Amino acid sequence: MKKGILNNDRFFRYGVYALLILISIIILYPLYYVLIASVTDPAVVGSGKMLLFPKELYLEGYRQMVKYTPLWRGYMNTVLQTVIGTTIAIGITIPAGYALSRRDLPGRRKIMFLFTFTMFFNGGLIPMYLTVRKVGIYDSIWGVILPVALSVYNLIVCRSFFESSLPEELLDAAKIDGCSDFGYFFWIGIPLAKTIIAVLCLFYATGFWNQFFYPLMFLGSEDKMPLQVVIRNLILLNQSKAASSIGRSAIEGAKMAQQLKYCVVVASAAPLLAVYPFLQKYFARGITIGAVKG
Repeated sequence: MKKGILNNDRFFRYGVYALLILISIIILYPLYYVLIASVTDPAVVGSGKMLLFPKELYLEGYRQMVKYTPLWRGYMNTVLQTVIGTTIAIGITIPAGYALSRRDLPGRRKIMFLFTFTMFFNGGLIPMYLTVRKVGIYDSIWGVILPVALSVYNLIVCRSFFESSLPEELLDAAKIDGCSDFGYFFWIGIPLAKTIIAVLCLFYATGFWNQFFYPLMFLGSEDKMPLQVVIRNLILLNQSKAASSIGRSAIEGAKMAQQLKYCVVVASAAPLLAVYPFLQKYFARGITIGAVKG
């Protein structure tokens, strides 16, 4: 009887491993395909002959991208927006999440309702645009950062973390020892919140890094545009060149425009993919917040 149960457990475990491997392949292969397509002749990519390994090396897309000066300026703008935006967002979300996790906060439910309400209803783009211009932050880095400085979803995750990880008994013990509310937050709450801080940094940094629409709407100067907008302009520029060319130049231009799509995906995603492994352990802990442990 026990042997049959052990065999069933073993088959179940192998089945789970096989399913996880299959899911991993499904997720990772598109990323791998984009990478090898960025160094392969677009004619081979379009023919469908390339499946696992690059064929007929073609690096003109990367050469064109490296020569495009606005791309590096866009990189710097994106790094600046991501660092400043993430810092401000964390500085808002962590204190707000902690305050809303305290059951003795007056009007706690009403405040949380107002935050949650904005997840489903907002004033729209035109009022936001008019507000940004009226406040005087149009065509500046603050016009891109401040309208999205707080994510209500991240706020709810942060509040849930503090509710589940900081018991009221710990606060009572700290107050008995003479600790104030601010001292409890800075000396006990924040050190215990390293996991959620790392998770929120990843969430916010990803959002700011991939920003496209708000910079396009709230920035008017080309030299302030982030990477995603610069990449879009580069693709459109090469597509227009290919459309206006004739003969062999048109063919080369079409190949260039086709490969650039893969190259820019690699260029824009590479920094985040490089940082993610260092935050992965915190991310794995963070997504289990509120889970039933047993």
